[in-house]
Amino acid sequence: MKLPAVLPSLEFNYITILLVTWFYNPSRSEITSLDSGNIDETLNNADVALVNFYADWCRFSQMLHPIFEESSNVVREEFPDLKQVVFARVDCDQHSDIALRYRISKYPTLKLFRNGMMMKREYRGQRSVSAIADFIRQQKVDPVKEIHDLEELKTLDRSKRHIIGFFEGKDSENYRTFEKVANILRDDGVFLAAHGSLSKPERFSGDNVIYKPPGENSPDMVYLGSLSHFDLIYAWAQDKCVPMVREITFENGEELTEEGLPFLIMFHLKEDTESLEKFQHEVARQLIGEKGTINFLHADCEKFRHPLLHIQKTPADCPVIAIDSFRHMYVFPDFSDLNVPGKLKQFVQDLHSGKLHREFHHGPDPTDVTPGQDNQEEVASNPPESSFQKLAPSETRYTILNRDRDEL
Repeated sequence: MKLPAVLPSLEFNYITILLVTWFYNPSRSEITSLDSGNIDETLNNADVALVNFYADWCRFSQMLHPIFEESSNVVREEFPDLKQVVFARVDCDQHSDIALRYRISKYPTLKLFRNGMMMKREYRGQRSVSAIADFIRQQKVDPVKEIHDLEELKTLDRSKRHIIGFFEGKDSENYRTFEKVANILRDDGVFLAAHGSLSKPERFSGDNVIYKPPGENSPDMVYLGSLSHFDLIYAWAQDKCVPMVREITFENGEELTEEGLPFLIMFHLKEDTESLEKFQHEVARQLIGEKGTINFLHADCEKFRHPLLHIQKTPADCPVIAIDSFRHMYVFPDFSDLNVPGKLKQFVQDLHSGKLHREFHHGPDPTDVTPGQDNQEEVASNPPESSFQKLAPSETRYTILNRDRDEL
């Protein structure tokens, strides 16, 4: 009996499906599914962990799954030890408590963890096997650059923040703690170390760590706590490496918007370092208590002409201070008022109280009217729309959760 000609075609398709299914079968990749019972132990025991927070119904999550799995296979060839690199995933529908814990606002989100600590900078690069594998390779580069001659310290790039350790040897608990701190803060500062006889001139009272701040004439600062106490040295190094006023760029704008905090931002000409220093000083003096409620930023007004146009300003008007609430932008009346005690702090407090928004729509609050002055008729106005919200994650790459934000 002659078989129908269609059967070879069906057989071929069946084999093809089997091969495709085998190739993308998650069991081939060593991806750990995380839940409340194993997440802390898994992440704490890994030098580097890349975690995919996803939802099965999200089409972008579905598209990423085979890429993430194959990336895991490629990386596992180079780093077979699970204590070095872990690829893991969290089904956010099944484990909403974990999604809430790590403030997941979009699917899929690839979060990077170092020694159990979540990094602010998640993976936002190209979604390809080679790009993800390269990203992990970069994370495995030694975070501490070894000093071979103390003369090297005279030629450091003083525009950067340097944490420098002087140790008797690499096998000490002090150095292992220093290395762990460097691994977590590698994106925020430059970590260097000298060992043995080379470091002896700087170890007159034992192992020593110093901070060299930006600026040619800025004095060094010495760490005075226990070098084996991770929490203490990490808090000290983080304070030195992460400035209170950060620069916003097109490269980091997305991650800054995702922090969910409004921006207090100073636009300035790149060469105008004097105004920037004045702004930094006043933020530190007046607004230290507002840290965690608003992001303090500065921006090159030539690069960010578009936001300036939103508030009817140009680079010629800089320096300019404004708040972007992610719905509207509000302008600090006069940069020279920065020196007026409490003026900048009141500007921020007026954002939190809703006063800035009310006054844009309805004119001055009644409590601000001079006694004896007749209340003028309310004049409605429209504050400029937010400009920096456009730097938020794109809906063509993510399923965005809770896109709308409350005013503030």
